[in-house]
Amino acid sequence: MRTIAVAIFLILYSIFTIPMVAIEWIVGKISPEKHHIIAQKCVVKGFKMILHICGVKLTVKGQENIPKNQAALFAYNHRSYFDILVGYVTAPMRTSFVSKYEMLKVPMISWWMKCMNCLFLDREDIKQGMKTILDGIELLKKGTSIYIAPEGTRSKNDEVHKFHEASFKLADKSKTPIVPVCINNTDALFEKHEPWIHSGHVIIEYCEPIYMSDMDRDEKKHIGEKVRAIISEKYKKNAKEI
Repeated sequence: MRTIAVAIFLILYSIFTIPMVAIEWIVGKISPEKHHIIAQKCVVKGFKMILHICGVKLTVKGQENIPKNQAALFAYNHRSYFDILVGYVTAPMRTSFVSKYEMLKVPMISWWMKCMNCLFLDREDIKQGMKTILDGIELLKKGTSIYIAPEGTRSKNDEVHKFHEASFKLADKSKTPIVPVCINNTDALFEKHEPWIHSGHVIIEYCEPIYMSDMDRDEKKHIGEKVRAIISEKYKKNAKEI
């Protein structure tokens, strides 16, 4: 029933937000920042409704670790499609996600993602991938935080897999902090029961920020492993509360 209810909600939400296309276009011409904020507020409201329909109990930890008045690179362990929902409903305003290039083909969803300056990474195209990184660096410099999954793909077991070191060039080049984000149990909502959605308890924890500017060259070289170790430790600890 939850799966059907979410499908109906998404259809109705898509229909009722059609007028927002015109509004967002006008606002975008006047102020790109407000354009992003309005889009994110609309999406967050929709995501909160979906989590409510799905019967998700969401526990948020460490929000005091989110830097104030400064963009950050939020590096999270990727468990599920629901990671994006719990990420957006807890992240600060003007936050974008790095998503796979294939999402550009999804109607309406890709439009909203573009409104929020989401980045679409094509792992098969090195040139396009480099452009995505450069675009991300500019977003961070201009005050937009970015959510990224350094594992590159969803984990299908209880391990936090190796992080791609290149993911952290965004923070290094933009001189913004890295905030490790640990997500527990989102895969229990859908992936473990696909195609059916189940209720569940999800924990998301924002860890203390890391500043690469305080590191030497060798530490920077292994920043991915450092962040992965922090998230892995939190993941095991929070798993006991599920």
